[in-house]
Amino acid sequence: MNIKKMMQADKVIPYLLQARFGIEKESQRVNLAGELVTSDHPKTVGDRLFHPYIQTDFAETQLELVTPVAENITDVLAYLEAIHDVTQRSMPENEMMWPLSMPPALPENEDEIDIAKLFRHEDVLYRRFLARVYGKRKQMVSGIHFNFEYGEDLVKQLYRQQNEVVTLEKFKTELYMKIARNYLHYRWLVIYLFGASPLSEARYFYDDDRPDEPVRSIRSSRFGYVNKPDVVVSYESLEKYNEDLLENVERGRLSEEKEYYAPVRLRGGERVSDLINHGIRYVELRNIDLNPFDRIGINYQEVEFLQYFMLYLLWTDEGENADKWVAEGAVRNEEVSLEHPLKETTYLAEGQKIFAEMLEMADILDLDRQLIEEFATWLEQPEKTIAARVLTADKKEGQAAFATDLGKKYYDQAYEKPYQLTGFSEMELSTQALLFDAIQQGIGAEVLDRSDQFVRLQHGDHYEYVKNGNMTSRDTYISPLLMANKTVTKMVLAQAGFRVPQGETFSSLMEARKAYPKFAQQAFVIKPKSTNYGIGITIFKGETALADYQTGLALAFKEDQEVIVEEFMVGTEYRFFVIDGEVTAVLLRIPANVVGDGKKTVKELVTEKNQDPLRGSDHRAPLEIIQLGELEQLMLKEQGMTIQSVPAEGQQVFLRENSNISTGGDSIDITDEVDESYKKIAVDAVAALGAKISGIDLIIPDIHKPYENEQDYGIIEANFNPAMHMHIFPYAGQGRRLTQDVLTLLYPEMQIKR
Repeated sequence: MNIKKMMQADKVIPYLLQARFGIEKESQRVNLAGELVTSDHPKTVGDRLFHPYIQTDFAETQLELVTPVAENITDVLAYLEAIHDVTQRSMPENEMMWPLSMPPALPENEDEIDIAKLFRHEDVLYRRFLARVYGKRKQMVSGIHFNFEYGEDLVKQLYRQQNEVVTLEKFKTELYMKIARNYLHYRWLVIYLFGASPLSEARYFYDDDRPDEPVRSIRSSRFGYVNKPDVVVSYESLEKYNEDLLENVERGRLSEEKEYYAPVRLRGGERVSDLINHGIRYVELRNIDLNPFDRIGINYQEVEFLQYFMLYLLWTDEGENADKWVAEGAVRNEEVSLEHPLKETTYLAEGQKIFAEMLEMADILDLDRQLIEEFATWLEQPEKTIAARVLTADKKEGQAAFATDLGKKYYDQAYEKPYQLTGFSEMELSTQALLFDAIQQGIGAEVLDRSDQFVRLQHGDHYEYVKNGNMTSRDTYISPLLMANKTVTKMVLAQAGFRVPQGETFSSLMEARKAYPKFAQQAFVIKPKSTNYGIGITIFKGETALADYQTGLALAFKEDQEVIVEEFMVGTEYRFFVIDGEVTAVLLRIPANVVGDGKKTVKELVTEKNQDPLRGSDHRAPLEIIQLGELEQLMLKEQGMTIQSVPAEGQQVFLRENSNISTGGDSIDITDEVDESYKKIAVDAVAALGAKISGIDLIIPDIHKPYENEQDYGIIEANFNPAMHMHIFPYAGQGRRLTQDVLTLLYPEMQIKR
């Protein structure tokens, strides 16, 4: 088949970059001094028997992070970033991930290296066999396994350009066999560019059989973890590949098929016989070292180049003798792996030819040349390669110190903003927290729509859809609509016997103005009928001027076509988070405020308070920055102040009446302080609204005094889809992991550990 010609067909070109990606990243756990730990796999992550994301490889200390399959590079790296964050924050505080492929200094006694403590005895036995045959030390190397699948439409369009292969399944197998042979022949170029294991640490080698360090990649050479020399498998055809593997097993050279550790693995089933029956579905590249200059061990440019390289492997011809072609590649791989990182490669001319052909391919197929051109310069400038950069960076203090410093840098990054999940940090915080907990517990989490905060969860055959962190199938369609309408909410609660504020709803500014005399002499609240997050709410606690009343109305009408004016209830406002008939968190929200020091103006104090790393905007941080807009300046005016006023030392100046965190308030957890009688009121009120999840706001004069009569409380609002991040990361008090409560509601069978 002339695949090069087929790739140039008009119907094929639109699909050339269609692909699916998956990444498995191995890392050793070390302490903050860079020493291999002796602790067990983190207990805070879900059961590794079924965990889709966080596993162990050979040793108990060797993590294996596995991404779901993604349709593009951005998404696969986002998942890896997120899984990396979850894993780091799930480990003991004194542990981090070693950023190098070569392990840190190993114990004097090999018996001190613990084989992974897996549930299935056969898995433990297999690792014991590997330890006996290859030694535990050789198993301690780590790397990236890169799973690649050509897009379904791309394969179909290529298939339609020929008539030699009858079935699509057989055609796919022919494609993947070709790229497997070509990858094994040309893999030396990947090692040249991305090899990153130039030096070993203490006690990885325990005899004189070792490389002349430094080299490009110990891991990818015969000094890494490789099969015995007598294990030979042909890639001439899938049938021959299968025959050879079976023969190696039958003759005892391999214990089973999976012991065959090839730089490229053919995938599509549990066993090779599955490939014979159903064809190859994708390939797994297994010879990629961890890139220590990226905290997740690989970056976008590397993955993008690998995708172009996989196209080139289809584009370029291969040798007529398949076994000889593959064998030549093995020789070149060994030579390049053991070259000095700062020296020009022996295969410079061939590398230049490969890049020239890749650029020609890019021109003909209208692909971006820039990335290919950049990596092409690395051939003449070996100092740009990763191995050379590692060698150069660690010259002063040694590789171990270099790796430890990098590990601590990445450790600090993981904890810098613990409320964010890297890879999905543009999503709202409650959804990020839900994703974190799902990944941690081993629940499959697929982001369907980032901007709409839509997530699909999966455990076994059990699927759930969640929007905005806690909008789930457990709530009826009508209950969110009911809570969105504050007038109807009050009517339902009043009819159920709960105390709610008295007031009126207005549909026009003129109508609301006429009602001014009814409210002018009392404390009252103006708020939009259906808004969330406390937007457009104004509170007046005493005699109010008509101009200020009109300003409050105008702000409310900006947010909704209807506005409520109602009595102001005396007491303190508390947010009760109710889920599945239980109050799991209670929050005191203090309105936006600053405390004077006798020197700074209100404006300067606000600027200073907004520097808190917990504060951000658009709900991207647990606390919102404090604004100095119309409402805040109106509040200052009522206190006889302006933004240029200088409060006395210790004087607390409030900038808002409403205490919403979304308008700059402070959050304080008081769940354990509230009398149980008020929690019962909250639960019963949410039940009256027919909701499973609600944030219900109560006004209570004294939370420690048990409820006796209706003057002891008032319900001012019920919120569907209540924010959870302010409970998880409060300004003060104990954080409450409400996203785990959501997962428990959805997956009671999992018995999620808090």
